[in-house]
Amino acid sequence: MMLLSVNVGRPKAVDYTDQPEGLTGIDKRPVDGPVRVSAPGPKGVAGSGLAGDAVCDLRHHGGDDQAVYAVAREDLDDWERELGRSLANGAFGENLTTRGLDVSGALIGERWRIGREVVLEVTCGRIPCRTFQAHVGEPGWVKRFTRKAQPGAYLRVIEPGEIRAGDTVEIVHRPDHGVTVALQFRAETTERELLPRVLDAADALHPEALEEARKYVAKYGDKSGERQGG
Repeated sequence: MMLLSVNVGRPKAVDYTDQPEGLTGIDKRPVDGPVRVSAPGPKGVAGSGLAGDAVCDLRHHGGDDQAVYAVAREDLDDWERELGRSLANGAFGENLTTRGLDVSGALIGERWRIGREVVLEVTCGRIPCRTFQAHVGEPGWVKRFTRKAQPGAYLRVIEPGEIRAGDTVEIVHRPDHGVTVALQFRAETTERELLPRVLDAADALHPEALEEARKYVAKYGDKSGERQGG
C-alpha cells in the first residue's frame, strides 16, 4: 500500500459554487517534495490539514475531522472505465491518492501510518455537492457518485509530520465494529435505516455524522435489525 500522490489546491474563482466569495479549492494537483500535515483546528474556522492546500468554504469543509481527504487510485480507474475519460490524481479534489488500499472499505476509526511520521484516522465518507459535480463536469454526477457508494474517506490527524508521494501506507489499527466508510455513506444518503448501525463506531465518527445517527435513533428507534459489518 502506498501514496501515489499528495495533492493541494489554490483558491480559484468559479461560477458554480455558493461560497460567498465564489472561490473553491477543489482543483487539487499533485505536488513534488514533502508536505506538512497537521490538525488544522475547528470546522468553520480552520481549513485543510495539508500545508499549502486551500479550503474555501469553511461552512462545509475542512477542520480537524475533515483535515485530509483520500481516494483510491483503483476507484478513479473504475470511474475512468465508466466515464470513458482519464482522471488524473487529485481529480476528485482529494489530498491523497493511494494505491493498494481499500479506502471506501476502511473502517471508521481505522488508523493509517503514512511514511515515518504521520498517523491519520478515518472519520467518514465524502458527501457529493454541486461544486463537485460542476468540477467533474458530468451530468447527474451527484446521483451517480452516490449510487456507486465509493466515496473515499475523510481523516483526522493523530500524529503530524511530513508526507510525500511514494510513502508507504500501513494500517496500524482496525476497530472491531465493522462500520466501513461505504456503510456510513449509504446510511447517510440512500439507506437511512442503517444509521443505528453507524453508532457502533461511536466517537471515531465525524461529530456531525454521529449526531445525525443519534437523532435518527431518538426519533425512529433502532429498526436496522441484526447488526453486522457492511
